[in-house]
Amino acid sequence: MLEEFKAFLTKTNALALAIGVIIGAAAGKVVSSLVDNIFMPIISLAIPGGDWRDAAINLGAPVFDAAGKASQKAIKYGSFIGAIIDFLIISLVVFLIARALVKPEVPAPSKACPYCKEGNAIDASKCKACASGI
Repeated sequence: MLEEFKAFLTKTNALALAIGVIIGAAAGKVVSSLVDNIFMPIISLAIPGGDWRDAAINLGAPVFDAAGKASQKAIKYGSFIGAIIDFLIISLVVFLIARALVKPEVPAPSKACPYCKEGNAIDASKCKACASGI
């Protein structure tokens, strides 16, 4: 059973997928920390009002519960704008990391058939699509 499990992990690339998920989660924590601790304090300096993530439009009077604690219905637009900025910065960082690590695949050189315009190997003498001489 152990050998069968090992074969499953290697044949289906489940192990590679699991490693990718773990690394992705760790990278997500690093990028979130970068946004929260480096970029957002700098952005909040440029926006007047200081703690702009708490900005909200109150909807009516506060409601008090039995313990006397007040709760307020509000549209929390500051939190929403903060989430959009977080998303944009995180997306940019992930894009830059992916662009640095993933290199585009270079296609194999080929020549086109003069009749059907199908791509063929450089050393081919007959077209693979229409069988005409190249």
